[in-house]
Amino acid sequence: MTIEIEAQQTLSSEATPLLADTNAAGTPAPDHDANDTAETVLSPARAGVVGVALSISMLIQATNMTMVTTSQSAIAADLDAFSSATWLTASFLIAVASVTPLGGRLCQIFSLRNLIATSNVIASVGLLLTASARTLPVFLLGRVLTGCGGAGIYSTQAILVLELSSKKRRGLFLGIVASIFTTGLAGGAVLAGAVTPKYGWRVIYYIQSPLALLAAPAIYLGIPSKPRAEDTGNERSSKLARLDYLGIVTLTAANVLFLYSVSSNTIPYSLVLVSVVLFVVFFFIESSPLLAAEPIIPISLIRSRGVLLTCLSSLGMMMSRWAIVIYTPVYGIAVRGWGPAEAGMILIPTNLGFGLGGLVVGWIHIRKVTSYYTSCLVIFAIFIASFLMIALLSTTNSPVFLFFFAVFCNGFCAGALLNYTLSHVLHLTLPSTHFIVTSLVATFRSFAGSFGSAVGGGIFSRVLKSHLEAGFNDHDSYNSLYNNNNDLIRELLGSPALVWKLEGYEREVAVAAYQSALRTTFFAAFCLVTVMALLQAGTGWKAPVDVNKVENQDAQDSSDGDIVRE
Repeated sequence: MTIEIEAQQTLSSEATPLLADTNAAGTPAPDHDANDTAETVLSPARAGVVGVALSISMLIQATNMTMVTTSQSAIAADLDAFSSATWLTASFLIAVASVTPLGGRLCQIFSLRNLIATSNVIASVGLLLTASARTLPVFLLGRVLTGCGGAGIYSTQAILVLELSSKKRRGLFLGIVASIFTTGLAGGAVLAGAVTPKYGWRVIYYIQSPLALLAAPAIYLGIPSKPRAEDTGNERSSKLARLDYLGIVTLTAANVLFLYSVSSNTIPYSLVLVSVVLFVVFFFIESSPLLAAEPIIPISLIRSRGVLLTCLSSLGMMMSRWAIVIYTPVYGIAVRGWGPAEAGMILIPTNLGFGLGGLVVGWIHIRKVTSYYTSCLVIFAIFIASFLMIALLSTTNSPVFLFFFAVFCNGFCAGALLNYTLSHVLHLTLPSTHFIVTSLVATFRSFAGSFGSAVGGGIFSRVLKSHLEAGFNDHDSYNSLYNNNNDLIRELLGSPALVWKLEGYEREVAVAAYQSALRTTFFAAFCLVTVMALLQAGTGWKAPVDVNKVENQDAQDSSDGDIVRE
């Protein structure tokens, strides 16, 4: 009798499905703790279709984050966007940051396959608009649409891994996802650098648009439907009505105003103040049940020290990382005098390290949900050292091998940290919250691209402009191709490829200005990531106590005692 009662009492464990607790009949879902199977099991054919289509989608979005670094000069010249060069990348990343917070909530309304397929269609339209743009506003609109589509893919990739993989293989698959993403980051700069001089910058966007469109039906058909996603029209309308629209508007407005301000050559402090006020209003909205029944950022989770500090450290860590991704190709073009394709090759070792870092630690070390506190801090220390090394080596005559080694180490540590910090914060939280925590961490990480490009771009452009003005004003010999130094400075701000087309003193001033701006940006990233390491150290290492599980266990022990007395 005792055995029968114990068998009927099934307690939730860390292997309990995160996305659904009941099956279509409303009975408890089976416990996967015994065989550690995935929540959704795909056949080999479906797994292949989903894997290929999702990889294409991720590669398209990742390449769009770095393609502009080596094609910026051509785009700026074609669209006369020298003074707005920062926004060629920032527009895409701001769109990603603004829409990503909705990903976790939309997954609770629409099925994953609907959400990812729709995101690909939106991205396809954006890519086509970007490719056909003849003016800067149209180009930026295309980039924004592409970013909105990319946000839907970016915000659901970790959720999809949690649903389609077992707990023991979760770390490995997260590493594979990181490897695919980082391949796109590296390939985007190299591809654009090789294709743009010969075929123009529009060709890549024209090719990517139909590929994104073809990936949509492949993903939709490859991922099986789930009973929980089959809501009636009224139920879905009710869920849509409960979305935190006020929070979405205030957060987006705050992001755009803040990022526009910090990326400008002259910071408009009035707009910064308005953005800070909007951020305060946003957090007030999120903490009020009357204003936000289902907040896009759950304040209750952020009140957890481990979750809050992990989110902040991940944000700052990836902001620093974007300084490497965006500005190391610029270093190759402007300071070293390399061609766009050669400069894009710098991203190969750093992104190879990024992919290997996530893959290696996921395969070898992260085998279960436990504390990875020490591992996080050790990797953070190496990460900090790599930034200092890159800043010191960003000169015209530093050993190329050492520079490549430094960016490789930087990438390896970044990839390892993404895996370690996510696994550690899952240890710090209850299994019932893992779905929201994963989405929350992904949200903060998604902010890193836009914040990193805007803040880093602002620092870089302001330092570059001041050094160019100081250098040219100290010399009275001007290039005959330009009416005055202002025209030359305007073009140099948006076209690093112009540096080595200059001669004599103009080239010396331009190279020195770019070198100073790059080193300042990398030193700023070094300082930021040092602070983030301290935040990560504050997360702690103790797992929380599941009160419900303890109460159930006490009840079971009490029942066993009654049976023994009988």
